[in-house]
Amino acid sequence: MKSKAVLLAAVLGLSAVLAGCSIDGTQRIFTSEYGSVKDAGYQLPRIPISKVPRQYHRQIVTYQTDEKPGTIIVDTTEKFLYFVMDGGKAMRYGIGVGREGFSWSGTARVALKREWPTWTPPAAMIKRQPELAKWAGGMPPGLSNPLGARALYLFNKGGDTGYRLHGTPEWWSIGQAMSSGCIRLLNQDIIDLYNRAEVGAKVIVK
Repeated sequence: MKSKAVLLAAVLGLSAVLAGCSIDGTQRIFTSEYGSVKDAGYQLPRIPISKVPRQYHRQIVTYQTDEKPGTIIVDTTEKFLYFVMDGGKAMRYGIGVGREGFSWSGTARVALKREWPTWTPPAAMIKRQPELAKWAGGMPPGLSNPLGARALYLFNKGGDTGYRLHGTPEWWSIGQAMSSGCIRLLNQDIIDLYNRAEVGAKVIVK
């Protein structure tokens, strides 16, 4: 009887691993949710998630904060974005952040949300990279668009900050500091965050 119980426990444990979800009362990891996705007529490719460090896989974690549920907290040092949930929990996403000289911090709010957004490089970026001038009027949505499948536009008291929370096809950039200041997530993760975050949500970048 004891051996059967041990075998059952082993089978259940293996099933959890294969499902890509680990539940220990405080944490659930959504490793299995990075397959190919058809979205608004686009076929997002599968992400080779085994090549992305496990800490950057989407997961529910214990997270203590005085901020109310629905708040987004970006930790640019640890390369995590937290969506605050009830009960001392948060959905945590791995992110890519601004490279040296392009990082930023402060408080903003989600003013707009867009599915498959157009990307318009700012004038300063075009000056640094003249080859982007062809997109001065906007780059159409698509799998190669730098904003990916979704974008959340951040505004503060001064108006549009110019910064976005957005998807990226460059899965290898998660956990790195290599963007021009915007916060990038895996496309499958930005879709998840987009569905959770409300227009008007507070965003804290630190």
